[in-house]
Amino acid sequence: MASVQSSTDPSAVYASLNGKSAGSTAAASQQEIQDRFLTLLVAQLKNQDPLNPLDNAQVTTQLSQISTVTGLEKLNTTLSNLFDIYDTGQSMQAAGMIGKLVLVPGDKIALSEGVAVAGVDLAASAGSVKVNVKDSAGKTVYTQDLGQRPAGSFAFVWDGSTDSGTKAPDGNYTFSVEASSNNAAVTVKALQAGTVSAVVRGTTGFTLDLGTAGQVPFSDVKQIL
Repeated sequence: MASVQSSTDPSAVYASLNGKSAGSTAAASQQEIQDRFLTLLVAQLKNQDPLNPLDNAQVTTQLSQISTVTGLEKLNTTLSNLFDIYDTGQSMQAAGMIGKLVLVPGDKIALSEGVAVAGVDLAASAGSVKVNVKDSAGKTVYTQDLGQRPAGSFAFVWDGSTDSGTKAPDGNYTFSVEASSNNAAVTVKALQAGTVSAVVRGTTGFTLDLGTAGQVPFSDVKQIL
């Protein structure tokens, strides 16, 4: 007696569920995946070889595969919604940065009307934090000990005073920072200040335009003043 041949290989069904069958390259929606699975399963049950029917293990395997595919589809949808919410929140936060003075990695410090603001980022608490300000020729014009500081970022103000007792002219300067604790060096980064004039959205996220201080990624902001 001739028997009807049908594919009972779970991998073949799984390939079909993922849109990998011949002639089909488009991604299926969750409902289409479920409908396709049920159609294939019913066809297998109807056309199975009476002398070699599907066993419970094969059916269970195929059911678990559709559950996995459906679960992944739901997970992708949930993650997509979360990313949309995060992106919207970041957009609003970035827009609110316009006009704010922020601290970002950099060694520039601008003296304007006798006042300059910059910052320091400490990897650990330090017993001593020293700042050295240099002019455009690289000459140290001012040295200040900021004393003991906890880990994290903080801002400091330079009033234009110099080590010689005079006032430095307004302009652009650079500065470096040294930190130590119990005679051991502490990792430290100089932070320059800049006012956000615009927010630019790119493929990798938001960039803040700080005018003369240049453009920096939104994620580089260490502190908002």
